[in-house]
Amino acid sequence: MDRSADIAIVGAGIVGLAHAYMALRKGYKVVLFEREQFAIGASVRNFGLVWPIGQEPGVGLDRALRARQHWEEISKEAGFWMKPNGSLHLAYHEDEWNVLNEFIDLYKGTAYKCSLITADEIIKRSPAVRKLNLKGGLWSETEGTVYAREAIRRIPLWLQEKYGLIIKFGHVVTEIDMPLIKTARESWRVDKVYICSGADFETLYPEVYDQHPVSKCKLHMMKAVTEKPVHIGPTLCAGLTLRHYAAFGKCPSLKLLDERYDKQSEDFKKHGVHVLLAQNEAGELIIGDSHHYSRTVEPFDPEFINEIILNYLHEFVDLGNYKITERWHGIYSKLQGNISLVLEPQPHVTIVNGLGGAGMSLSFGLAEEVMGKL
Repeated sequence: MDRSADIAIVGAGIVGLAHAYMALRKGYKVVLFEREQFAIGASVRNFGLVWPIGQEPGVGLDRALRARQHWEEISKEAGFWMKPNGSLHLAYHEDEWNVLNEFIDLYKGTAYKCSLITADEIIKRSPAVRKLNLKGGLWSETEGTVYAREAIRRIPLWLQEKYGLIIKFGHVVTEIDMPLIKTARESWRVDKVYICSGADFETLYPEVYDQHPVSKCKLHMMKAVTEKPVHIGPTLCAGLTLRHYAAFGKCPSLKLLDERYDKQSEDFKKHGVHVLLAQNEAGELIIGDSHHYSRTVEPFDPEFINEIILNYLHEFVDLGNYKITERWHGIYSKLQGNISLVLEPQPHVTIVNGLGGAGMSLSFGLAEEVMGKL
């Protein structure tokens, strides 16, 4: 059996799949290694959001907008659901409304495609939004939604069907001694290796991760179904989200917003809570999240954190009667002070990691840059 390829990818999450896609499009023979029988990490434990509005103008926003184009093309070709539904940041307090106005003024002429809209316009787009005390919101057209569990399962099979990707599920890469990449079962001869192993800092090149400010982030997530059909339209969020993403950090009124939320509850910041509400093709609601950072993640999920998330959710949407059908936590890798970690621990081996909670938003854009250097 010929166990040779031009490129090996380690990890079948969205980062690995994006790099495999870009290499295959260039005509390279690619083998993909995944330790599980299918990807079960951060790439399937998220909202499924392609979220350019969460990136600052420049490298991050450009990557996210390019990624959005790739998602649209791939979803059509591979045959999985994607909805270009946009997003709404809702403002119920004066400081929130001021931050949104400052955001619009700060970023005129940038690649954002957003505008301020009235409460009445919001309700037309999303009847589930609570109108009481609603001052208005920031509408952005660039965001899209996929159902992550479906997309991450479908993409490797499509890459296999269309481009001949060699898939090695259930193979843990234990050693790289170029030109050999080894699992417990096989050795392959390859020209280049791209390690996209997410929150696994321990298996390959642990000493490299020790030299960089990377950590793991645990987030609480839930899925719900409503008693009566609810269509939220755009992905929804409110004031807490304004202090989560860096671009809003330059808005002068954010300090007042931050102080008010700290007075309302110290738990918001202590547990890194900001609340997003997304919806998949089946009408199920994806709810989250919280953020706890450490190199070793606690396996236990305190229920009171879910209660904080749900209590805040009820401040800006009315879902009627609903039932939580699933609870889980995700774990992603976070690089302090940057939006990605790309480095070469040895010749012809590249680590691509540290995309934080923006893997779905950035991976195709980043992979386009990395593979563009081949």
